[in-house]
Amino acid sequence: MRDPSLHAPALSPGYKTSVLRSPRNALISLKHGLTEVSAPLFSASELGPLDDDLILNFAKDGGLPIGERIVMHGFVRDSFGRPVKNALVEVWQANASGRYRHPKDSYIGALDPNFGGCGRMLTDADGHYRFRTIKPGPYPWRNRINEWRPAHIHYAISGTGWAQRLITQLYFEGDPLIASCPILRTVPTEAQIRGLIALQDRGNFVELDARCYRFDIVLRGQRQTWFEGR
Repeated sequence: MRDPSLHAPALSPGYKTSVLRSPRNALISLKHGLTEVSAPLFSASELGPLDDDLILNFAKDGGLPIGERIVMHGFVRDSFGRPVKNALVEVWQANASGRYRHPKDSYIGALDPNFGGCGRMLTDADGHYRFRTIKPGPYPWRNRINEWRPAHIHYAISGTGWAQRLITQLYFEGDPLIASCPILRTVPTEAQIRGLIALQDRGNFVELDARCYRFDIVLRGQRQTWFEGR
């Protein structure tokens, strides 16, 4: 059973764009059929060789995207700390200027011709994933006057059933915008917010190339990562 005290309220007036799409009536619980609880089977052969390299997978004519090069990695685990192997991890993000490659993104930040901003990978037998990217920039949004979103990367994790596609966001250690973000302020506890912050992993820096951050994902239990829509 869901514990509503662990999740953000559906109606959060401080997060203005959530107001009109918040349910007004009691939620209805639907039984899952076989198609929701059966496991999707992913194969490495379905992924492209550069799907996990956002630095190269949209680069053209020898060009490279502008911005700070970083490596992101971590483990996907269940409530008992066991690795979740062969889980599909999908990521998408803004570029270094804070702009998405999306037709409705009208922010004046530069659109990098060599950065697509999306990738995907499978976890290995230990539940480990890894990808390279450019550190995203913060950007303004029309929530309140002069409101800015912290730098973040969106994650979607497909687990052992079609109904288990979980979506969340990663933030970066030390970002001063985290404390004032209206979306993050809907997360019920400080501990859950800390679970959304990637920590610098100096031991895995790539010399003369890239810094590294670690972001572990827990799918269930007391230490579970907070997911959108719960």
